[in-house]
Amino acid sequence: MMDTGSQFTITRKSLHQELVDRLQVMIIGGELVPGAKVPEKTLCATFGVSRTPLREALKVLASDGLVRLEPNRGAWVTTVTVSEVNEVFPVLGALEALSGELACKSITDAEIETVRHLHEEMLQSYEDRDLDRYFAINQKIHRAILDAARNATLTTSCHALSFRMQRARYLANMTEGRWRTAVQEHEKILQYLVARDGPNLARTLLDHMESKRVSVVKWLESRDSMPDSA
Repeated sequence: MMDTGSQFTITRKSLHQELVDRLQVMIIGGELVPGAKVPEKTLCATFGVSRTPLREALKVLASDGLVRLEPNRGAWVTTVTVSEVNEVFPVLGALEALSGELACKSITDAEIETVRHLHEEMLQSYEDRDLDRYFAINQKIHRAILDAARNATLTTSCHALSFRMQRARYLANMTEGRWRTAVQEHEKILQYLVARDGPNLARTLLDHMESKRVSVVKWLESRDSMPDSA
């Protein structure tokens, strides 16, 4: 039975999806440490659920590449590697570029205003040096452009790869220089979206993802070179 007295207890409206969402946040934010075993008993107590729905949620996360399931040993948080980043980011960049080109053909004025508002919020989070809020709004902008592309197949593909790379982007804390460059890149993204300039928006999104790839690889290589990184 669910522990309704706990502030962390999952609500009944969408138990399965809410569990998946909560665990994604914990993994992407590093609360569940890469390479560590998922503490199923602790999580069941925290969320007020039995192991059955938790394990079903872990199966979804395994299909997204966020956890690894081992027979009779439980689930383990996967570790992002340089080779994975170099493999996934170019594909994700190509998908985001396509989403930008398609979005420019179908985005509404209201949707553009939504992106503009999100962009202003993101700039404020940058000024406040609130990295957590910056990342959250950043993801909303990319999702808004993807939604405006009106292509379900593209959305599914982007989401699957994005979940795997969000964790790497979050953990690879940006330098001040990279953060400033990322904001400048988003200025161009908004500019080309407002102009409905598909080719230039696609090119900018592709370059944006490549810059992220380079940044994440540098962080991973630095992490892996530390004596205790093993």
